[in-house]
Amino acid sequence: MAKMKVVQVPKAGADFEIVEREIPQPGPGQVRIKVQACGVCFSDHLTKDGIFPWITYPRVPGHEVAGVIDEPGPGVTAWKKGQRVGVGWHGGHDFTCPACRRGNFINCVNEKICGVHFDGGYQEYMLASAEAVAEIPDGLDPAEAGPLLCAGVTTFNSLRHSGAGPGDLVAIQGIGGLGHLGVQWANKFGYRVAAVGRGPENSELAKKLGAHYYIDSKASNAAEELQKLGGARVILATAPSSQAMSDIVAGLGRNGSMLVVGAGAGNIEVSPAALIFGNKRLQGWASGTAADSEDTMKFAALTGVRAMIEKYPLAKAAEAYERMNSGHAQFRVVLTM
Repeated sequence: MAKMKVVQVPKAGADFEIVEREIPQPGPGQVRIKVQACGVCFSDHLTKDGIFPWITYPRVPGHEVAGVIDEPGPGVTAWKKGQRVGVGWHGGHDFTCPACRRGNFINCVNEKICGVHFDGGYQEYMLASAEAVAEIPDGLDPAEAGPLLCAGVTTFNSLRHSGAGPGDLVAIQGIGGLGHLGVQWANKFGYRVAAVGRGPENSELAKKLGAHYYIDSKASNAAEELQKLGGARVILATAPSSQAMSDIVAGLGRNGSMLVVGAGAGNIEVSPAALIFGNKRLQGWASGTAADSEDTMKFAALTGVRAMIEKYPLAKAAEAYERMNSGHAQFRVVLTM
C-alpha cells in the first residue's frame, strides 16, 4: 500500500510526531482529499492539549484544509476527482437531529469537528464527509484558501448576519488572525469601519486593510471613542481577551450588537442596564457550514480580500504551531505540502 506523511498528536499534551501511514480509502459518503495546504489555528490546541477528554489518540489536527478531490467514496456523486476543495471547522452533521431538520447544520447535536473528531489536514491525504466539503473558486491559491475556511468564514459569516447595513459604524476589536480579515470584510460590505487595537503600531496596517478609523485602546477608552463616532451598530470581538470585550461593550449604539468570535479565558462582564437601555445584545458566533465557506471564498475571490500568511512545510509543523502560538505571526500560519 502507498504511504503518506502524517503529523499527529500521539496523546493529549504530547509533542507532534511525524509518522508514515497507509493512504486511507474513502468509505460510503466520504471523499479522499490530497491536501495542498492547511492553516494552523489557535483552536488546534484543543487537540494538541486534549481539552476535550473524549478525543481519541493518535489524532491529526487541522481544520483549514485546502486541496483536491483524490477519490470520491461509494455513493458520492456531488464531487469528482480533481475538483479543488476545502474543509473547515464544521466536519459534518447527522441530518436528523432537531437542528438539522430545520437546516441549522452548524448547531447539529452530533456535529463533527475536523481535526478533533476525525483526522484533519496536517497530513498529505485525508478523508472527509461529502457534506463538509466546500468548492474552492479559481483565483484562490490553496495557501490563501486555507485560513478562509475558519478565520475567514467565522468573521465573514458573523458580519453578514449581524444586522449592520451600508454606512453603519462597525468596530473590529483586535487586529490579529481574525481581526485583519474582519476589517477587510467590513470595508467591502460598505460599513464605516473602526479598527480597535492595543498600541499605535497597528494604525497604518488597519487603514491599509480598509479601516476608516483606528482606535488605540492603550492610549484611550475605546468605548468612549466609539460613542464619539455615534456608537457602534456592531462590535466584532476577535481578540481573545474577556477583559477587553467587557471594556468595549459600552461602545455600542442603539440596537447595537457585540458578536463574540474570539474565545478567551474568563467571563465577559456587563451590567444588565447596559444592555437593556438602548436594546443592545451580546451574541456568540461559531464558524459556518461548507456552503458558508463557499460564499466566503467566492466573495474573497471577487473583492480581493486575502489573509496575510506565513508558510511552513509540513515537516516543520511543530515550528509552525509554535509560531502561531507566539502571537507574533503576521497573521495566519499555513502548512504547505
